[in-house]
Amino acid sequence: MPTNPLQLTVYLRRYCHLCHDLLAKLQPYQQQFGLQISEIDIDTDPLLEERYGTLIPVLTDANGEEICHYFLDEAVFTAYLAKIR
Repeated sequence: MPTNPLQLTVYLRRYCHLCHDLLAKLQPYQQQFGLQISEIDIDTDPLLEERYGTLIPVLTDANGEEICHYFLDEAVFTAYLAKIR
């Protein structure tokens, strides 16, 4: 029975090196677990810019719950994956 891919969102700024680092660290997980990752540039929406401002990058689940910000906290992320799988 196929399962739906896990949907995650990364709130970022295109020029942010921390954002690029977080996306790069997510790649092995993306391949291993078939994650679907949406990227949203907060500079395109004033409300998102106000909400996330200097917290970027922010990784959230499909419900908008924050998993981590600034960098991929691999311990927190793997615990999250173990919890939902």
